[in-house]
Amino acid sequence: MFRNALDIAEIVRQLQDAGHAIDPEDLAHISPYLTGHIRRFGEYSTHELGIQPEAYDPHLDVDFSSLRGDGPPAPDGYGQVA
Repeated sequence: MFRNALDIAEIVRQLQDAGHAIDPEDLAHISPYLTGHIRRFGEYSTHELGIQPEAYDPHLDVDFSSLRGDGPPAPDGYGQVA
């Protein structure tokens, strides 16, 4: 799930860099928690468990305050969801 969230964040940044506006309503409908492929009791590869992941940037420049019913975002990014 975490890898999916990182991939989604990276795609959002690429779209923003290409000049696309990101609608928080659309982004709110994307779920990184997909469960259709999960096998509850078996056949998982563990050879990747020791691989150190790269550092990540959790911040997305998308204002979700309209979805929460909040007022305008607080200064310096406080209150924004990444």
